[in-house]
Amino acid sequence: MTASTSFLGFPDHLTDGRAPRAVIFGAGHGSTYPGKDSTGYALAPGAIRAASQEETSLIGHWDFDLGGPLYDGKLDCCVDAGDIPTIMHDNAGNRALIEAKTREVLALSAVPILLGGDDSVPIPFLAGFSDHGPVWVLQIDAHIDWRDELHGERHGYSNPMRRASEMTHVAGIVQVGIRGVGSARLSEIEAARSYGSRIVTAREVHSQGVEAALRHIPDGARVIITLDCDGLDPGIMPGVAARTPGGLTYTQVIDLIAGVGMRARIAGFDLVELYPPADIDGLTALTAARLLVNVIGTIIRQA
Repeated sequence: MTASTSFLGFPDHLTDGRAPRAVIFGAGHGSTYPGKDSTGYALAPGAIRAASQEETSLIGHWDFDLGGPLYDGKLDCCVDAGDIPTIMHDNAGNRALIEAKTREVLALSAVPILLGGDDSVPIPFLAGFSDHGPVWVLQIDAHIDWRDELHGERHGYSNPMRRASEMTHVAGIVQVGIRGVGSARLSEIEAARSYGSRIVTAREVHSQGVEAALRHIPDGARVIITLDCDGLDPGIMPGVAARTPGGLTYTQVIDLIAGVGMRARIAGFDLVELYPPADIDGLTALTAARLLVNVIGTIIRQA
């Protein structure tokens, strides 16, 4: 991958032999349900990278979200490793590739940042942290994703938090932005509550602020943030397959990211469910790129 096509023009490696602080990689396909087509989601990593290009020359400028330049006066320390070669409906193979790449990044003592892909890719991403626990999961989403199986598949986009709850290295789950009817049946709500998931609705965040979610994350915890684009309001991120009114605002999400960085530590981040065919004037991709800038800035500031 060349700098002209990478996120913010990041290189694919650091030339001075240093280990990177964060490594971005994409995975277009995860575990696609039978009869479903995930090719639209596979366009997302490229759309996000393209949306970041206008800011490539501005890395050294003052960023008002971060309160300073992206790298905060430190050496350049992030790389974009490109996309791993996933294949639609090669579900087991895709999971193996995503988990292996996550482990590879963690072996560098770097923070992995995964660009999906639909909401099935977080399952192998989270599994890749099995030797780096305990970790907490902060899910930003309109849906709780607690289905046990759907169409015979247990690792699809309706299943990630159910599978995460079964991972022994996951110490706890906070789910924020939940709203509407969603896809949850009573049995899934009961399973989530039985596990001890902290479910924070979008209305609670709107009325109480992001502390409604952050208060559930222990001080000093290592946290993996998994961000489904439909967690934000569709007026901000329209390029999703399940538009649901009443979602989180851009400011609320970057405050959640910054809040995790201040009280805990971002150990990993994934962004999923961006569906470019439904985007409007590239708004969703642009917002996703801005969110990634905030994640990277927060990671650098917690180093």
